[in-house]
Amino acid sequence: MAKKTYKEKLHSNQDKLPEIKEITQEKLLAKTGPGKMVIPSALELDGLMRSVPKGSVITTAQMRNHMNEKYGAVYTCPLVTGIFTRIAACAAEEEIETGEGIGYAWWRTLKPKGELNEKYPGGIERQAAELIKEGHRIVQKGKKMFVEDYESALHHI
Repeated sequence: MAKKTYKEKLHSNQDKLPEIKEITQEKLLAKTGPGKMVIPSALELDGLMRSVPKGSVITTAQMRNHMNEKYGAVYTCPLVTGIFTRIAACAAEEEIETGEGIGYAWWRTLKPKGELNEKYPGGIERQAAELIKEGHRIVQKGKKMFVEDYESALHHI
C-alpha cells in the first residue's frame, strides 16, 4: 500500500472531525473545570493558517482559543492541534512542489509564545528564513527560536 500524501492526510477523517465532547478525565477536569473539549479538524486549522496575511503571524494557542469560542468549549487538544498544523504545513508545501495548488505561507503559524516549529518543512531554519523575508526579527533562546515581539504582528481571527 502506497504511503499517504500530506494532502490525503489533511482530508482524512473529515467526516468525524471536529469532535466536541464533555470532559470526563479527572486530570483534565482539575485543570480546566467542567465543560466541552474539541478535537479539531485538520482542514479547519488549515483554513485558519491560510487566512494569515503577509507580515502577520498566528499561534496555535490562538487557534485553540478560536476553536473554544466557536464550539463553546473550555479546551481544544493541543497535541492534535500540533499534529494537524504540521500536516497542513506539509500539505501546503506539497502543493507548491507538485504544482497541484498554490500552497500558502504556512511559516506564519507559530507555536505558543511565538516559538518556531522544528517539525515544519525545512525545520526552524526554513521557517526563520521565510519570516525574516517578511520583515520579522528572530531571536534564539537556547536551542529554540522565537519571533521577536510576535504579539504586535498577531493576526486576529
